[in-house]
Amino acid sequence: MEIAEETVLGPAAPAVEVAGVRNVRDAGGVGALRRGVLYRSGALHGLRPEGARRLAELGVRTVVDLRSVPEVAELPDDCRGLTVDHRHLPVFTERRWPAGQAELYPAMAEHAGPAAAALVRRLAEPGALPVLVHCASGKDRTGVVVAVLQTLLGASEAETTADFLLSNAALGLSAATAGPGHNSRPVAAVHLDRAMQWIRGRHGSVADYLLAHGAREADLAAARAALGG
Repeated sequence: MEIAEETVLGPAAPAVEVAGVRNVRDAGGVGALRRGVLYRSGALHGLRPEGARRLAELGVRTVVDLRSVPEVAELPDDCRGLTVDHRHLPVFTERRWPAGQAELYPAMAEHAGPAAAALVRRLAEPGALPVLVHCASGKDRTGVVVAVLQTLLGASEAETTADFLLSNAALGLSAATAGPGHNSRPVAAVHLDRAMQWIRGRHGSVADYLLAHGAREADLAAARAALGG
């Protein structure tokens, strides 16, 4: 199914202003995924005190960092002022990934399984929510992992893609900004489609993808119940 780049379904996901953090928004409101339990963003290394207060107001209890080991070592999350369970669940352990986006997204789907399954196991635990999931800019690795969770909660392809594309406006990305680094390149519907096709082609469904990487049926059920309320 092809989805136009400008597709937006229903009210746009509410952007959340968090001082010092880019591309913050609520990932809920699609499928059975309710608002206020799953947030997505860029990295927290520049989080300012007023930003920490905003995350505390939102009740964030778990922060999941999907970045590689070198990225975290260079720019670690600054969670001062927050009482959170901080989890480092890298999609790519090292800072080595395909240069082209056409190759990047299937590679992310291939490598993100353990991180996504570990996140589901955390979501199944009491006291985990709300959760903030991030990578560097919150659009590529975060986009794939959040789409997996949204799909698990019954969101349609059109809904997950519409949310995915909101990162372009949030980060001011367009064809004019595109440079050699992934952080400068806008996302497109076809990118997420390639990742989800890889998952379905190898595993049949996102549920089976998560089970293949260490989640249990009980974890999936508990995560669905917690996120869907």
